Parts: sequence; structure tokens; C-alpha cells
Amino acid sequence: MYVYRLIEGNNIAIKSSELLNGIYWGERVFKYLIHIITGTFVLMVSTLVAWYEGSTITNISWEWKYSTPFSNLFNIEIINGQDISQLDYFVYAVKFQPFFPALMFISLLYMIGVIILYLIKTKSKWTALISGFIGVCLLVLGSISNPSTNGGWIFLWISLSSGMIYTIIAVWVTIYRLRHGELAK
Repeated sequence: MYVYRLIEGNNIAIKSSELLNGIYWGERVFKYLIHIITGTFVLMVSTLVAWYEGSTITNISWEWKYSTPFSNLFNIEIINGQDISQLDYFVYAVKFQPFFPALMFISLLYMIGVIILYLIKTKSKWTALISGFIGVCLLVLGSISNPSTNGGWIFLWISLSSGMIYTIIAVWVTIYRLRHGELAK
């Protein structure tokens, strides 16, 4: 049975069960969208601050050998600080001023978590696969890293703990759906 509801001047047909629960696309997505917008804002601000903090590598010539993996990857010969790749600024910031790079990483993981929560609520079949893939990637990232600074250790623990959380979510969603017969549909 469909009930017509006036939304922004338009009549829209909504199932009565959805109307009783107060759920339709606009209301359901809006609360998740606010979290995504907030996470994006934090990501952008922390990226700019980390980029600025990492730019001090241009003045520290003895660190160029150890903190410029992207310049080495792109075969850029570093003669002066202007030759350093912009991506190396983030590497330097992660190693020696890790607060804002960690905030970048956490805000990105937060936005991914909000998307996974939305997928759980909408009972998407992709939830376990996406969460499991991200969890395994974070666990691999944490296990192959070889931290030599406090910032490296911070990122190691953030990636390992968030990787375990995302993997546990994937396993939990799969077990829940197997018990309730949702995967067979």
C-alpha cells in the first residue's frame, strides 16, 4: 500500500511501512551526509596544516636522504629544497609532526566507517566485502611498515587497530546475515 506524502511541494509515493518508520531517502541519507561533510572538512583542514608543517623539510638538507621516498620514486635529483616532491612533505610531517597527518588518516577512516554504517543500515550485500577489504588492506599496511620515529609508530597502531575493527565488522556482518538468512536471498 502506498501513501502519498507532500515533500517540497511534490507528491511522492512512499510505502506505508516506510512512512510509519519515518524513513525515506532524504531523511535516511541526510544524517549520514552531515557526518561525511564534517569528516571532509576535518580532512581538508588537517591536510593543509600537515602539508604546511611538512614543508619544513625544504630547509633540512640532512633529512632529504631519509624522508623523500616519492622524490626517489619519481627519479628526481634533489639539489635544493625546491626539487622535493609535495608528497614528501606529508612523509616528513608523519615522521616528525604526526598530529595532523594522524587526524587526516582518522578522518578518512571515520568517513569510510560512516559509509559502512550506512551500508549496514540499508542491508547492502557489499558491506562485508568492503569492510573486510579495507580491514585487510589496513592490516597489511600496518604489518609491512617499519617505523623508526614516534610518528611512524602512531600510524602503525592506528592502521593495525582500525584494520582489526573493520575486519571484525566484516566478520560480524557476515555471521549476522548467515544466521538471519539474509545472504541466501
